[in-house]
Amino acid sequence: PQPHCSRDLLLVCAMKMGSSAVALLFLLALSGPASSDGALANPIRKVVTMLQDMQTKVTEEGKKEQELYDKFMCYCKTSGSALSASISDASAKIESVGASIKSDSEEKALTEANLQKDQDSRAAAKDDVSKATALREKEAAEYAKFKADSEANVAAIAKAVAALEKGMAGAFLQTPAAGLVRSYAMEKADVPDSMRQELLAFLSGTEGSDYAPQSGEITGILKQMGDEMSKDYNDATAEENSAIANYEALMAAKKKEIASLQTQIEEGMERIGNLGVELAAMNNDFEDTQEALAADKKFEKELEEGCATKTAEWEEIKKTRSEEMLALAETVKVLNDDDALDLFKKTLPSASSSFIQLQVSTAAQKAKALQMVRAAAQKSKRPQLDLIAMALNGKAVGFEKIIKMIDDMVAFLKKEQLDDDSKKEYCGAQFDESEDKKKELDHAISDSETAISEMEGSIEQLKEEIAALDAGIRALDKSVADATEQRKADNADYKDLMSSNKMAKEVLGWAKNRLNRFYNPALYKPPPKRELSSEDRIVENMGGVVPTEAPGGIAGTGIGAASLVQIREHSQLRREAPPPPPETFGPYTTKDEQGNGVIAMIDLLVKDLDKEMSEADVMEKDAQADYEKLMEDAGAKRAADSKSATEKAGAKADTEEALEAEKDKKAATVKTHMGTAKYIASLHQECDWLLQYYEARKAARESESESLVGAKAVLNGADYALLQQASSSSASA
Repeated sequence: PQPHCSRDLLLVCAMKMGSSAVALLFLLALSGPASSDGALANPIRKVVTMLQDMQTKVTEEGKKEQELYDKFMCYCKTSGSALSASISDASAKIESVGASIKSDSEEKALTEANLQKDQDSRAAAKDDVSKATALREKEAAEYAKFKADSEANVAAIAKAVAALEKGMAGAFLQTPAAGLVRSYAMEKADVPDSMRQELLAFLSGTEGSDYAPQSGEITGILKQMGDEMSKDYNDATAEENSAIANYEALMAAKKKEIASLQTQIEEGMERIGNLGVELAAMNNDFEDTQEALAADKKFEKELEEGCATKTAEWEEIKKTRSEEMLALAETVKVLNDDDALDLFKKTLPSASSSFIQLQVSTAAQKAKALQMVRAAAQKSKRPQLDLIAMALNGKAVGFEKIIKMIDDMVAFLKKEQLDDDSKKEYCGAQFDESEDKKKELDHAISDSETAISEMEGSIEQLKEEIAALDAGIRALDKSVADATEQRKADNADYKDLMSSNKMAKEVLGWAKNRLNRFYNPALYKPPPKRELSSEDRIVENMGGVVPTEAPGGIAGTGIGAASLVQIREHSQLRREAPPPPPETFGPYTTKDEQGNGVIAMIDLLVKDLDKEMSEADVMEKDAQADYEKLMEDAGAKRAADSKSATEKAGAKADTEEALEAEKDKKAATVKTHMGTAKYIASLHQECDWLLQYYEARKAARESESESLVGAKAVLNGADYALLQQASSSSASA
């Protein structure tokens, strides 16, 4: 019995069956439903038409597969170039970052060594300060003790010398000063022993009563000791002052050195911190780049292997398709030959008289399903499909188990596709979230940089404003001092003017009164009577004459006596009797009119003085008011400027504190930004391959599922009597 073949496997069956293929093709052609026109046509024509349809289908499949292959090879070339460029860039970056890490590590080590050296130098400088301070305190204490002793000893010797010079040696020996001199002579005095013994004998009171200190012997010894003590004291004082100056110079130098070292230490610590952050970032970047390079190299190798394998498979497919097309073409050529057609017309019965019974066997169904499974396995290379193919090749496994395996595989493909869908959705969501977070961090860093720049500008502006306020306050103080000096000078000028004008008025008044005494006696005002003291009254009551001092001041008028102090000596001159008078004049004629004119002129001069004094008084009051207003305004402005300077200094301190906080915030944000960038890079490593091949993987799964569903449908058809077509000819009936 010949195997039963479906229409789609016609060519394969013909190739396997050899000489029986022609008979099978005849039967298959006659088994189809015949129309009224087809019953009259040559039966072999149906077979030829089916073969030509198969040629068309094989050609179309070849074109589609050629397009898919071209796309795949284009992907291999494009991805290979991109991977090569990425590998080259990563290699160059690793070399560059490695060099930077080495350079920064060396710089960090050098900075740490310099920092340790600076810290040691600072500690040594502080130790020097402590030692110098302790030594200075010790020397100061010794000098203070020496000073106290020297002052006490010098004072004691001075008392001793004074007592001896006054002849009070016995009284002196009873005083504590004698004990001090005795102790100094015994312990410290640099004198010959004979003089020391003589001095100690005197101080001990063992000298005879006939001792005469006027001889000066003991006094000379004491004065010599006093001079030596004074000299020692002066030398010690000079040495102490020199030590103080040296100590202060040393302290100034050490403080300057410590301040410089402190600045270097702070700068070194800041630089070490910055280098540490940079090294951490570069190490992370170095590790990430190494991982990315390894992944790219691995993917490049897999891509090369996959592309080479796919090329070999494509060559095999082209060879098989060429053989199939050759078989179809040769078969069509043979069946379309005119001699063959004439032969078939003579030998083959008509369509109406043919009797064919076709039955599709289980083996044919398994072969068809196996072909579909293998086609899917060649595309996906899944081991599960190989297991199903092995089951279809075997004889012990029933269709139920194979169908279950196919159902499980279809379910697995669906689950795998759902996992890819979930993974794609997760990757998209994570990319969106991470990119949004990265953008927010970029904005935050930009905002921090803007805020830092603004605060630094604000600090500089505050510094300038504070300096301007300080300069303004100094200028205001100077202008106030200048105004005060000017006010004092103007006030002194005013007082001089008023004093001079007042004195001038008094002189003019005296002159007017004197003229009135002669020309206008009724207007004359006698000077006030002199107030006598109690002593003068006693002299006058006893009949004596009270002497009258000559009036001082201008021309003896008493005006300006306080300003024009004149001390005169008055002596009573003894006058002799005058000689006889000479010849006299005639009667005197007064010059009343001229005298009154002078008086009127004096009145005008007094008015001018009054006017000038009145104007000067008004000007003085105005100037004083202006000065007081100036002082009030200057005081208010100075207080306002001082308050503003204090407020700006506080604002500057607050801004500097906010600046440091903003810098810390920026550093934390940069660190978070680096972490986010690293996470995005890890997402790319995790998701890029899936997102790039998602559609291809989905299409491949759909193709596999379609092939498996088709194979299942073929296997399900084996449970039925697929086809029985019979027709009876009149001869068979």
